[in-house]
Amino acid sequence: MRISVVGGGYVGLVTSTCLAKLGHSVILIEVDEHKVDAINSGIPFIYEEGLRELLSAHIGKNIIASTSYRDLSSSDFTLICVGTPSLPDGRADLSIIEAASFSIGQCLIDKEGYHVVAVKSTVPPGTTQNLIMPKILSQSGKHENEIGFVMNPEFLREGLAVQDFMKPDRIVIGSSDERAGDTVQSAYCGIDAPILRTGLTAAEMIKYASNAFLASKISFSNEIGNVCKKLGIDVYEVLRGVGMDHRISPHFFNAGLGFGGSCFPKDVSALIRLAEDMDEDPILLRSVVEVNERQPMRIVELLLRRFRDLSGKRVAILGLAFKNDTDDVRESRAIPVIRELLRRGASVVAYDPKAVLSMRNVVPDIEYCEGASQALTDADACLVLTEWPEFGQLDKEFELMRSRVIIDGRRVLSCENVEGICW
Repeated sequence: MRISVVGGGYVGLVTSTCLAKLGHSVILIEVDEHKVDAINSGIPFIYEEGLRELLSAHIGKNIIASTSYRDLSSSDFTLICVGTPSLPDGRADLSIIEAASFSIGQCLIDKEGYHVVAVKSTVPPGTTQNLIMPKILSQSGKHENEIGFVMNPEFLREGLAVQDFMKPDRIVIGSSDERAGDTVQSAYCGIDAPILRTGLTAAEMIKYASNAFLASKISFSNEIGNVCKKLGIDVYEVLRGVGMDHRISPHFFNAGLGFGGSCFPKDVSALIRLAEDMDEDPILLRSVVEVNERQPMRIVELLLRRFRDLSGKRVAILGLAFKNDTDDVRESRAIPVIRELLRRGASVVAYDPKAVLSMRNVVPDIEYCEGASQALTDADACLVLTEWPEFGQLDKEFELMRSRVIIDGRRVLSCENVEGICW
């Protein structure tokens, strides 16, 4: 199939590359010329396991990036993968997706035959029906029987995105009509996964509800972990027993610093605002956010029990990305921890295998290191904030510290004399 993908960010780039792997011909439309140049050189601008090799194998063959929408009308269908970041009040900013819809509609004016527009961007329920459809139809001058609309949410975990695309738990296709849904479903030929066909708004809600539930599971784990810490028991032993119940499952019981990244924080906030706009009181969801905001400060509190005054203390931070196997620092729990340490007068040194450059743009006024040993040398304390596997191999490197005060926020260390944030 000939597929056009609008938006060359994280989701758009991974989706385009994986569709090319499935044998489709893909044009990736991205307004940032620097990103386009990098992609066409076979160099992804993000770190994602296996992505660079996959892109290099297909770029210039059946995938190409462009800043122009002009070739969109020659494709069989279009995927919208632009960002929907949070506004200051927590609502989803739909300005980028509205602009993309305008451009798509303009390009479909002279399109002959049926065309499908599918939305992968995470949008509040009702957005496809009430914003994207009217905008594209009005700009193109087409009728609903000439353009079909689909909501096809993504469920890609950063660090495992390629794997998640090729081997998903499910493929959700919400459509305005059966023909539109069939068109998008055919693009996934070759992928063995259950396919759920729904309406547009239900598909949008599935994405929000999925992320809200997973975020809730993390905050629940942290609240239980905080209680277990005071009881002197291992929260992971407790959660292992809880997860053996088939109604609950053992997955995503990640007690520690809390969740970050580009999805959970913004999607839970957007769902809260959506509920409030409908005169509903989302008590549980607000609590999920509140627990997550408080959790990073607990690791600072543990440090303060060891040093009443952090002024002048050299604190080594291991891990800056919001999770391992990515260079993404959006909503990373390391950010509030570092800022609180700086506020208290600490001298912060940090290391991350992939995220140093990303974090330097957010927090420029700390010392960044090229390795864990360098960060630990003469440190008064060490805080582990990301679950990189290489940190689990550290042992003798901690002997480089001035004093052995080590607090693990992600349960990744295997050496002795380590305190956990909630275990």
